[in-house]
Amino acid sequence: MIIGIIAIARNYAIGKDGKLPWHYPADLKHFKRTTTGHAMVMGASTWSSIGKPLPNRLSVVLSRSIQTLDHPNALLIQTKDQALELCRFLGGDLFIIGGAKTYETFADSIDEWIVTRVPIMVDEPFVAMPRNFLDGFSLQSTGDIGEGLSVEVFRRDPN
Repeated sequence: MIIGIIAIARNYAIGKDGKLPWHYPADLKHFKRTTTGHAMVMGASTWSSIGKPLPNRLSVVLSRSIQTLDHPNALLIQTKDQALELCRFLGGDLFIIGGAKTYETFADSIDEWIVTRVPIMVDEPFVAMPRNFLDGFSLQSTGDIGEGLSVEVFRRDPN
């Protein structure tokens, strides 16, 4: 399954100045718990902001500008098709973790979204998700993870 995982502010902001515009330990713990043991696809900017592979996960960096990655547990790919083939090879879930361009690239392949709602408005300029990114998906569950954060799970509607 291809799963988009995202934390999003009330004004749909997901990043500012190359990083998350908030710090919520509850969100970080939720992200770790959800993605551990799986592969994660990210763009070059997200990779740069994280700076290293995350423990117990395969970091897959989608980039045409990076030539090499010098990290174990990190894999460089250049196309969406390579990521989808990797998902088939691994036989498990593939998490799309950002940024905005990577989410856009995989929009038609994402089966499920895990959305953390962050109860703030981020000041301009910021990177945002399109307001319609969940069109064609139905809410499956909602939960509270603490610190005023809620997590919603959406599944793609059958065609």
